[in-house]
Amino acid sequence: MISTHSDLAMNLKSLEKRLTYLTANAIRDYRMVEDGDHIMVCLSGGKDSYAMLEMLRLLRERAPVRFDITAVNLDQKQPGWPEYTLPDYLNQLGVNYRILEQDTYTVVKSVLPEGKTMCSLCSRLRRGALYTAAEEMGMTKIALGHHRDDLVETLFLNMFYGGRLASMPPKLKSNDGKHVVIRPLAYVPERYLEEYAARKAFPIIPCNLCGSQPNLKRAEIKRMIRAWEKDDPNRLNIILRSMQNVRPSHLADTERYDFASLEGGTAAAMPDPVTGEVNAYADLKPTAKTVPLT
Repeated sequence: MISTHSDLAMNLKSLEKRLTYLTANAIRDYRMVEDGDHIMVCLSGGKDSYAMLEMLRLLRERAPVRFDITAVNLDQKQPGWPEYTLPDYLNQLGVNYRILEQDTYTVVKSVLPEGKTMCSLCSRLRRGALYTAAEEMGMTKIALGHHRDDLVETLFLNMFYGGRLASMPPKLKSNDGKHVVIRPLAYVPERYLEEYAARKAFPIIPCNLCGSQPNLKRAEIKRMIRAWEKDDPNRLNIILRSMQNVRPSHLADTERYDFASLEGGTAAAMPDPVTGEVNAYADLKPTAKTVPLT
């Protein structure tokens, strides 16, 4: 269930309640958490992963299933990385955690030309390190902090620049089949997380310590959907609902739908492509002649 609530004029308790509600709905809808799970909560030091950790901590207290969490951060040896910020915060919370150390920064800098965006390669190296650690630690799920807006942005990035309909799924299995990745914040608007981070005063670690240029294409998409949301606060929820309501027969992918085997018939038997209504064209009268295509 995706919320249409758009009011940010609420106190911290109300905002936290809203966030846990949306997170719990996503977890339920996609069966992200099961009894006995041990979840690796990937903590980057950004607002989204801090909020995800808080949501899982709160939900663990009231969930109908039993699960454990361990926060994991990867120290990639970026210059100026505040190595004590996360351990101090997690010790204060009393959360189990592990800090991994792997110098992916030097690897990326040695491979990519100066000024090139490092995010894609850095992300792949980070993912590999986290997958390896998850297997060593016996984690059953890996939780990432991507939110609703991330899913929508990725959808349009793939459409505009990749020529495909694809996004970040709320739940997936890794290519090697060893790991299940979950995104508990899949229903949560980014503006809620921004407000929550400000009210909770999380010790945010900036993501640009590496000096990499920002992903300009993603930034462009973000500006676009923020403008849409300003015009219609419910528009991104509608887009997300469309990602949950896919009809291959009304697209054009021959690998997803067997168009070739469709037999000829009258228009009266066709469903409406928008509403899905059966026999939507039953009242159409046949024309006397065929108009050639030009």
